[in-house]
Amino acid sequence: MEKQKRDLLLRIGELMGTFSKGQKRIGAFIISQYDKAAFMTAAKLGETVGISESTVVRFATELGYDGYPKLQKALQELVRTKLTSVQRMQFTSDRMGEQDVLTNVLTSDMEKIRLTLDEIHKEDFEHMIETILRAKKIYILGVRSSAALASFLGFYFNLMFDNVCLIQTTSVSEMFEQILRISAEDVVIGISFPRYSRRTVKALQYAKAQNSKVIAITDSQLSPITAIADHSLLARSDMASFVDSLVAPLSVINALIVALGMRKQKEITQTFEKLESIWDEYQVYDKYQEDEQPHEQ
Repeated sequence: MEKQKRDLLLRIGELMGTFSKGQKRIGAFIISQYDKAAFMTAAKLGETVGISESTVVRFATELGYDGYPKLQKALQELVRTKLTSVQRMQFTSDRMGEQDVLTNVLTSDMEKIRLTLDEIHKEDFEHMIETILRAKKIYILGVRSSAALASFLGFYFNLMFDNVCLIQTTSVSEMFEQILRISAEDVVIGISFPRYSRRTVKALQYAKAQNSKVIAITDSQLSPITAIADHSLLARSDMASFVDSLVAPLSVINALIVALGMRKQKEITQTFEKLESIWDEYQVYDKYQEDEQPHEQ
């Protein structure tokens, strides 16, 4: 079923000869304008191609989906993973129109966090924590827009663990050189959101072949890295024009850091006590002194 979703447009094309006249209209419209169809109700799609809403529902069933909403969700996944940056800008412009961009984007981000919280599996989250704690070495990988998430995770992991490798991704060859010695005792955390990086997929496939534990931080069961992973942490993402909105993924990563920090509280306290002394000695942070306050005029 997931293979059908992933190859949805191809599947529609293959089944065209078996569809009724009305269903062929739907299929042709979806193939040519799936970015628009993805956000149409069954009634609106039927109206657009000149057939009944019930025919649209039957079309979804013919494709193997349990109702039109499931087909619509698959189309929306397709939109997010296949649109080019130029198409994303046009799509967002059409979707937002003259609306207040600030309110629209922030509201969308809040909704993604809410949906992530509703859908996340807390048991998987706990298993992931145990896997990380047991690892001999922790590799973190994220490229393109996901590199910011990987860097954030790597910064805090380096404060908590002495066995962290944040993989630098300037080239494919260098990536594989950095994970060359990965073993069954290690864990690699791969971060990828639409549009999914092929480099990340290939690196995780290599890690899996070496029997390393693989943790995926991604957005969907349809993500190519979910199929590779031993554990997956799913967080909703969205596209705000050509920009990837990664607020929910960052929040989930923050929760992962905090949860691990609580499990290693004693060691981390000692680390920060030492760091505070170093920061003071080398004046890493600017300290605001009361006696430096400007006098009121």
